[in-house]
Amino acid sequence: MSILALQHAVAGAGAGPVPVDETGAFLSIGLGLFLVPLLSAVTLIFFGRKLPRGGDWIAQTAIVTCAVGALTMFWKVLVQHGTPGWSWSSAAVGQAWDWIALGGFHLSVGIYWDNLSVIMATMVTVVSSCIFFFSAGYMHGDRDYPRFFAYLSYFCFAMLGLVVVDNLLMLFVFWELVGVGSYLLIGFFYDQEDPPKASLKAFMVNRVGDVLFLLGIIICWRTFGTLRYSEIFATLSAGHFTELPVGHAFAGLSHHALLTLSGILIFCGAISKSAQVPLHTWLPDAMAGPTPVSALIHAATMVAAGVFMVGRMYPYFTPEALNFIAVVGAITALVGATMGLVMWDIKKVLAYSTMSQLGYMMLGLGVGGYVAGLFHLITHAFFKSCLFLGSGSVIHAVHSQDIRDMGGLKRKMPVTYWTFLIATLALAGVPCFAGYYSKDQIVATSLAWGMSHDAAHWMPFVFAAVGAFMTTFYMFRLVFLTFHGKPADQHRFDHAHESPPVMALPLVVLATVALFGGGTLNPLPHNEELWFNRLVEQPASAAIAGLGLEVHPTAEHWEHAMHAAHYPALGVSFIAILLGFLLARRMYLTKATDPAAVSARFGPMHEIISHKYYFDDLYNGVLIPGLQRLNRALAWFDRNVIDGIVNLVGLLARSIAFVAGLFDKYVIDGLVNFWRWFVRTLSAVLRLTQTGNVRDYLTLTLIGVLILAMYLAAE
Repeated sequence: MSILALQHAVAGAGAGPVPVDETGAFLSIGLGLFLVPLLSAVTLIFFGRKLPRGGDWIAQTAIVTCAVGALTMFWKVLVQHGTPGWSWSSAAVGQAWDWIALGGFHLSVGIYWDNLSVIMATMVTVVSSCIFFFSAGYMHGDRDYPRFFAYLSYFCFAMLGLVVVDNLLMLFVFWELVGVGSYLLIGFFYDQEDPPKASLKAFMVNRVGDVLFLLGIIICWRTFGTLRYSEIFATLSAGHFTELPVGHAFAGLSHHALLTLSGILIFCGAISKSAQVPLHTWLPDAMAGPTPVSALIHAATMVAAGVFMVGRMYPYFTPEALNFIAVVGAITALVGATMGLVMWDIKKVLAYSTMSQLGYMMLGLGVGGYVAGLFHLITHAFFKSCLFLGSGSVIHAVHSQDIRDMGGLKRKMPVTYWTFLIATLALAGVPCFAGYYSKDQIVATSLAWGMSHDAAHWMPFVFAAVGAFMTTFYMFRLVFLTFHGKPADQHRFDHAHESPPVMALPLVVLATVALFGGGTLNPLPHNEELWFNRLVEQPASAAIAGLGLEVHPTAEHWEHAMHAAHYPALGVSFIAILLGFLLARRMYLTKATDPAAVSARFGPMHEIISHKYYFDDLYNGVLIPGLQRLNRALAWFDRNVIDGIVNLVGLLARSIAFVAGLFDKYVIDGLVNFWRWFVRTLSAVLRLTQTGNVRDYLTLTLIGVLILAMYLAAE
């Protein structure tokens, strides 16, 4: 069973509705948020090459406009939240329109605004604005410059649409549109060898999870008769489920089992989209796209979509489904962190870091840390986008992605260095940086979860603590090898230079949020002090309420565990960070310990991690060839058996038709033709008696009379 925190109140509930005059403004902003980037994308696709500067200013103006709108709503929420007369419940601002109405079948589309939607929209638009401006410098001179900004605008349109829709079907539509955007941007350099393969891999791996996601949605539709969030949650809370007809595939399952199955299938969509084990292999390959694309995918859009979806559907998940989410997240957090230890490509280190942090978010959601998991999604977006753009600044300067070619860049690139360092400290969870507040909540919640259950439930906390140590180690390994020490390649170092202001300013903005985004500089904060915790509260578990399930631990037990876990978790995190920093410093800055010797000491494990746990080898060497062989076998079966049966039936039918044709021609038609001949012959004979001459008729009559008379006389 899951934790008691699932029984807390729905986010943002208070007294009184949103003022009517503001509702229209919020809805208008909500529509504009995703329609303006779409308009920008269409304009650039058709007219980008004819516009000054390739039309980048259109894309930048569009996304900044969206950011201003989102920030306006965010400020409204932040300032007015909790004041008398203000309330934003889970369905506070929304409007739906009929899309399909056929008899009793109705399907609507609509906008759904709550605190989480506003915060997500703000994060997406602000981070994207920084990436758009950075891209103007990074992609300058590219022959497909207008197309790049068109794709960026389209990508933001899809992600913002996903955030604001009010039902699962439209979420799935925008979910797929986000996938198309990633395909286009990862494969942007279509004339190179790796990007098209990477984009196809990302697209196909995500289809695996999306098929399961769609099955989960179908079960949800069949169970509730609706896909609107508010209606699903209301039905769950009331416990008024639709009875499945006898003979239905799931008719034998209880509502609890059905919800668990549907929830796990829906989460499978997030496994692929948010790069959870085992569908994570597309994420590092996505680095084949331009670096601003990596920042957008890994921070604000695609991978964030999966975590947001789990947060949005959180009341739908049963305790068993949440346990599954927690286990997958914990494994992903640790596996991603270990692979970040051995990568030499600066972008792939950050890619596996993203995978690990996504695991932390899912872990937090699974163990009941709804607020912690989503808070980390927001803070992570800013410092991870700063790290990716910082890596782009470095790549732009040294024309290499291998950190073994770098070194000493702190002197040449001070703005990049300091912003990269701030973002690194935030990612590592150093106190007073944004990532510390959200990550510490996840570690504390996982510890409380373990304290409230049996020994097996300590696994997420152990994985989270070890992952915190590894995160600090591989990030400072990256910082030391890239910016400190002596230049590894003097030629590259001599030509290195700080990025232009159009690239440096976004780094400063993102680093500032990475420093102050937690909302407090108190190193020992209580949850109620953090802005995110005040705006987004734990939603009630409608599934538990509707099914009448008992949750262990009790409310008092859980609250006690959370308070008891806070400072021990903080201490464990601090020790993990300190040990990770000291070890990285010893190995890569002071060189007191030889990294090669450490690698040799852990030879077998190092080999396994260097080969990425052989996931790609398994897929490329076993799964994909196996599927190809299966496809060939199915094709042979289809061609020789299915088609053979069809062709045999066709031949048999043709043979029967041929015999039937002969019978029809020579028997049926023969009889018809015979009677035709008989009638024609008889008529020809009888026609001889019809001369039209009266004398002939009288002669024949006389002859007949004589014959009759002779016959009578003979009698």
